[in-house]
Amino acid sequence: MIDFKKVRKAYPNGTVALHDVTLHVDDGEFVFIVGHSGAGKTTLMKLLLREEKASSGRLMVNEFNLSRMSNFKVPYYRRQLGVVFQDFRLFQNKTVYENVAFAMRVIGTSPRMIKKRVPAILNTVNLLDKIHNFPRELSGGEQQRVALARALANNPKIIIADEPTGNIDPKMSLEIMNLLLKINKLGKTVIVVTHEKSLVDYYQQRVVTLKDGEIIEDRVGGMFEE
Repeated sequence: MIDFKKVRKAYPNGTVALHDVTLHVDDGEFVFIVGHSGAGKTTLMKLLLREEKASSGRLMVNEFNLSRMSNFKVPYYRRQLGVVFQDFRLFQNKTVYENVAFAMRVIGTSPRMIKKRVPAILNTVNLLDKIHNFPRELSGGEQQRVALARALANNPKIIIADEPTGNIDPKMSLEIMNLLLKINKLGKTVIVVTHEKSLVDYYQQRVVTLKDGEIIEDRVGGMFEE
């Protein structure tokens, strides 16, 4: 569950990025967050990742109150999230296996569990045959699938994808989106931040449109204007 209640975010320079945003996302939903540059998408992401704190209002994610949460609790909160970025953010000197395993090692997962779980996750994203390859040996779409596998490594409740198709071709974009829908059908909440109008129109999921820091539309199967 993600629940924004009249969330406002103002930066020290006086810029107000979000104006009293109210938004509720139930467990297991698939939601596109769309809007032009400067609409507030990035700030919304940063609040969800707890990279920034709301200036006012309340933001709840499951049992965590992000508006009041101490910095000490942030790492524990983030274990509930799997995040996929536009630029992949893979370790270039690590294999596909090692990239996914790293996310599990940092939270103390046992070597036995890592050895069992990593191939299973790579199979889910259709990359088991690339398990020993390095990122430089993969296409852009394959690298994004590794990033998605890493996001799934610790079995998060929520997947947040920030422009996940921004650096790959249209065919690979559809493949990544289909994987995100597959993951959503497994019970994960999926939030996709994008400016790709064609993808939003094609998949006919819930669309939340931001403009100038405000939600101007929230509907299922909607299309957004360029």
